[in-house]
Amino acid sequence: MAVSGGVDSVVLLDSLHRHHTQDIVVAHVDHGIRPESAEDAAFVRELAHKYDVPFEMVTLELGVGASEDVARRARYAFLRDVSRKYRGHIVTAHHADDVVETVAINLLRGTGWRGLAVFGADDVYRPLTVMFKQEIIDRASQQGLEWREDSTNASDAYLRNRIRKQAKDLPMDIKLEILALWQRQHELKREIHNETKQHNTFRRYPYVMMDSAVAIEILAHTLGLPLTRPQLRRALLAIKTAKAGSEYHLAGAHSLVFDVDEFRLVTRKK
Repeated sequence: MAVSGGVDSVVLLDSLHRHHTQDIVVAHVDHGIRPESAEDAAFVRELAHKYDVPFEMVTLELGVGASEDVARRARYAFLRDVSRKYRGHIVTAHHADDVVETVAINLLRGTGWRGLAVFGADDVYRPLTVMFKQEIIDRASQQGLEWREDSTNASDAYLRNRIRKQAKDLPMDIKLEILALWQRQHELKREIHNETKQHNTFRRYPYVMMDSAVAIEILAHTLGLPLTRPQLRRALLAIKTAKAGSEYHLAGAHSLVFDVDEFRLVTRKK
């Protein structure tokens, strides 16, 4: 399981240890972003020793300016390496407030309904999504557990921290409604996936004839890239109107190249 040393992962580690001692591997990522990250790593190493479970760690040098997305990608790459090594599952300590915050962030970024279907990776388990942050803190206090505080959580430089401060004051009924929508959207996601995969196509004509909302869903599934709704709408327009032989830049290193009747996805090396 992923253990940062924060209260969430400490509570989850303690809870899992009570039931699955022989199955736990503590995995820690030192992103190399904060000056005190080495102290966090030492704390987590001691936790693994205390619970007598294997400890895996990687030290990255991402630097102070590293984005949340870069850190997340590097973190999960390591966690998946550990998962393969031990032939186990990834377990993280994301909780209900994390769900609410991430949904808000994604909707602000224009991700559409997929912004509701967060934390949906099939190889990652998140047992604490049934608990809110304060409940976790209360449990840690009751159990007499110690944890580390992440100093970056107080910084307004990160969008998540700014959203967290606003979401903290949301009425509980609103939070519960968001969680219910999140759970329902995961059910709908499977249905949408099963339906759209039957219509995947790189032919241009079907996209011209489809309803735009349907075309965007099929295009998203066909491309298999993490594109926002505005990006997909612009790509759909290009599919409908671009001249043969032209190229449309999607995002990052990805582009669409057009023939008369078809298009293809290409990745340009930087």
